[in-house]
Amino acid sequence: MRRRAFIAGLGGVATWPLVGHAQQQAYPTRPVRFIIGYPPGGSADITARLMGQWLSDRLGQPFIIESRPGASTNIATEAVVHAPPDGYTLLLVAPANAINASLYHKLPFDLIRDIAPVASIIRFPNVVMVNPSVPAQSIPELIAYARANTGKLNMASAGNGSTTHVSGELFKMMTGINMVHVPYRGAAPALTDLISGHVQVMFENPLSSIEFIRAGKLRALAVTTATRSDILPDLPTVAEFVPGYEASAWYGVGVPGGTPDDIIDRLNREINAILADAKSKARLAELGAYVIMGSPADFGKFVGEETEKWAKVVKFSGARPD
Repeated sequence: MRRRAFIAGLGGVATWPLVGHAQQQAYPTRPVRFIIGYPPGGSADITARLMGQWLSDRLGQPFIIESRPGASTNIATEAVVHAPPDGYTLLLVAPANAINASLYHKLPFDLIRDIAPVASIIRFPNVVMVNPSVPAQSIPELIAYARANTGKLNMASAGNGSTTHVSGELFKMMTGINMVHVPYRGAAPALTDLISGHVQVMFENPLSSIEFIRAGKLRALAVTTATRSDILPDLPTVAEFVPGYEASAWYGVGVPGGTPDDIIDRLNREINAILADAKSKARLAELGAYVIMGSPADFGKFVGEETEKWAKVVKFSGARPD
């Protein structure tokens, strides 16, 4: 441990002169890596590629998306933590980062300490869905049915500690109902079993489920965000029946701790300018998301609140990593 800390310290000493030199030039002067902890094709990848392209257009340097899936985003996060703090390595920060702080007991980094917040990007809901065989047409009816049939409802998720899992656990914690958690390796197999009736309930994002909802293969009861969703405007929120309930997926940008403030502020200004653009908003709305603009401090405060919130839910559920 002492040797690793000493080597890491030497690395930091060697890096700082380079950072100072970089600051003397207009940032960025070379390609920027944008690391995500998810495989290509999902909402994280789509979001990162959109932001990377828009940032490339505005700043005149390629923002190269680098996918490093595994260990519930921990591999990607650790890679950014150990990158030089010079603005040339970004992290797509996601709910998993906040959840992992309590889900994993021995992480080799501290998210709040080691990743500096840059900007929030988007937030989008999960949708509370049931197999049509479940005789519940609303959230109150689902709660009543679960209470009358305790332990008989199976709740699918994309895996232990995923947003689909903790959204459901928060619902259980706030309503006092009992649903049996059934974790899957990803949302696709979970949705397949939900449609076939092997499981009965799932809290899943609209991007992957909306076509099944529209086709009548699944029944949507509510969205999990504090406000209704434009993509499913007729659905109520869970909070309309369970006051104070809120669970959402979200993405933002972080950089290694120690990155100069002027670089963080530059990135923040450019990201907020992108999010204020009508065409960008419309494209992100196609994901069922809405933009969140703010300062680095705003995003840091939000990540801290999410980390604290999900720690309580992880403790309640007894969740452990897959």
